[in-house]
Amino acid sequence: MNYALYLGRRLALGSQGRKASPGVKVATAAIALSVAVMIASIAIVLGFKREITDKVLGFTSHIVMTVNPNEEDNIITLTPTLKKLLDSQETIKDYSLQISIPTILKTPNDFKGVFLKTLDDKATRDFLKANLVSGCIPDYSQDSARLEVVLSRMAASQLGLKQDDKVDCYFINDEVKVRRIKIAGIYDSHFDAYDDLMVYGSRGLAETFTGLKPNQGSSLLITTPDFNRLDEETDFLQKSLNAAVSEGLIYKSYYLENAHVQGASYFHWLSMLDTNVIVVLTLMMIVGCVTLVSGMLTIILDKKRFIGLIKSLGASNVKVRQVFIYLALRVAVLGMIIGNVLIISLLTVQDKLHVFKLDPSSYYIDFVPIEMDWMAFGILNLGVIIIVYMTLIFPSRIISKISPAETMRGE
Repeated sequence: MNYALYLGRRLALGSQGRKASPGVKVATAAIALSVAVMIASIAIVLGFKREITDKVLGFTSHIVMTVNPNEEDNIITLTPTLKKLLDSQETIKDYSLQISIPTILKTPNDFKGVFLKTLDDKATRDFLKANLVSGCIPDYSQDSARLEVVLSRMAASQLGLKQDDKVDCYFINDEVKVRRIKIAGIYDSHFDAYDDLMVYGSRGLAETFTGLKPNQGSSLLITTPDFNRLDEETDFLQKSLNAAVSEGLIYKSYYLENAHVQGASYFHWLSMLDTNVIVVLTLMMIVGCVTLVSGMLTIILDKKRFIGLIKSLGASNVKVRQVFIYLALRVAVLGMIIGNVLIISLLTVQDKLHVFKLDPSSYYIDFVPIEMDWMAFGILNLGVIIIVYMTLIFPSRIISKISPAETMRGE
């Protein structure tokens, strides 16, 4: 029986060296295509998640703290007590004050209402720099840049403005204040809902309009250590602030809103992509397995005489089935290697060169994003091997119905 099994394996290996049958070729191609599509789906969805999350956080932060609407004064004052409380929180990695005020940009022919936000924190500056289409981000450490702003391409187009143009900026409160500002840079994030409203300027300009002090702002931008635990950390921080108010440590109550809430529509869209990926993975796995099973049955029928021969030499049904499962797994592994090499090469090119473009009005970005998660790819390939092996067990049972006597008589 050992000799029969050895002979079976040698013949199986030898059959791979000859010209493969059409069924084997189709099975190899199907596995390669299925694995390639599954890897591409994972990489693209992870890329979308990274890009969309970065854009949402670019316009806001992990957590935005504002004064509770029930309070008469809606200004956050970073007192020593509040600062000490924030510094003691393990859920806070970094924070910074921001001023956000409604203003009106007016040209000789048109006007537009926008929100002027201070460009204080590094994260926002990096985000705007990554989405800048012309000009530069002003250096607000220089007094000469105090009246320079960064405007979106959408707003600039609506007002007929371009880089280095000047426009009047109005702030209306108890009195009307106006400053003539310069367009230092123009950005385009493809997030029309934000681009239509957001203008970024210096803190000095916002303080001139509002009269706020350096330790005051309309909101506090908070960065947490782990974005994946954002909801838990938001709840924990909210409870800490509420407890501090109850104990009289701080005199105002604050309201926290995280990026999941502020960008709810975008994150909901991303969750729908997760569902699409599950569907794609399921369909591709079914296609690959069905094609591979068909290929295995073709091999079994093609080697019917061979099966009868090694059975007559003493090989059991179980041992013969192992030979053909092994042969089919070789086909699957070959297809997986081909699929991995081709798709990873293509994804790498796309990640570096952005060859494939998208309509930003529909997808919020102008190229197909790629995130190379090697652990996810490894788990996927391991899962494919396991599922393929389990799928091959049942069709291999047909071998037990092949009689050595009948195959020999047929010959």
